[in-house]
Amino acid sequence: MSQQFQEFHWMMDLLQTIDVGLVVIDTDYKVKMWNSFMENHSEKPPKEVTGKNLFELFPEIPQGWFEHKLKTVLMLKSRAFSTWEQRPHVFSFKNYRPITGTAEYMYQNITITPLLATTGEVELISIMIYDVTDVAVKKLELDEVNKSLEKLSRTDALTKLFNRGHWEENLISEFTRFQRYQAPVSLVLFDIDHFKKVNDNYGHPAGDEALRQTSDVLREVVRSTDIAGRYGGEEFAIILPQANAEQAMIFCERLRKSIAKMEVEHDQQIIQFTISLGIAELTEETKTYNDWIEFADKALFQSKSSGRDQTTLYTD
Repeated sequence: MSQQFQEFHWMMDLLQTIDVGLVVIDTDYKVKMWNSFMENHSEKPPKEVTGKNLFELFPEIPQGWFEHKLKTVLMLKSRAFSTWEQRPHVFSFKNYRPITGTAEYMYQNITITPLLATTGEVELISIMIYDVTDVAVKKLELDEVNKSLEKLSRTDALTKLFNRGHWEENLISEFTRFQRYQAPVSLVLFDIDHFKKVNDNYGHPAGDEALRQTSDVLREVVRSTDIAGRYGGEEFAIILPQANAEQAMIFCERLRKSIAKMEVEHDQQIIQFTISLGIAELTEETKTYNDWIEFADKALFQSKSSGRDQTTLYTD
């Protein structure tokens, strides 16, 4: 009996000192055991929580979700798990780790285990809480870095619009979608009129500023569903989903007038310019996405040949 007591003593000592939260509750969700980890992070001693309902003690616990987990354990008599990626935390414990100080709360993995009585029925439920804040924060930081790299890989450095490669991927997707659903979609190409003169008269930094501000105006005019990119040099391209030729013309004229009003200030000089635009609505007769680009380019060429500062719709 003395040996059994000793084993019980060191087992309890171990459970109290491990760097893992341990909570034991009964089937009415009343706390039966509360180790030192839980006491330290909740600032609630065992005597304050023992015999109390877990959800009343911690109203911030998502009760519906957690009850479903617990009932599954009771019914199946098998373990259940929750990771920080599914739910960042169950207990809202503050994070005090210096390395991961950016995290306000402790990220947690949870293991829920049924404790069976001699009858084979679930008598108690063990909940183990693992502090995985270090792992979670590092992964989140890595995800952010990867997102930034992905964004850089598809973004034009000067204008912050999509670069040509990524924009063309979207063009191919829209072309494929049209072949399946025939929803209206239009393509717009435009470039800055006499852009070489802007560079020659004011310098390349001024030309870069003109491109940047043109992109800013374009971002203000496009809808959230439109796909705008820098096609190359001073040429821009926009895909207008759910827009027929008439709607594309309204868009282009609004953009053209906005650019014409714009004043680019650089090195104490005011620069003004216009743009020429070409529209090609996608039709069933358009065989390839390259043909679609070519038709918009022909319309753009027509605008430039006819005196610039205008929009032309491609027609066969």
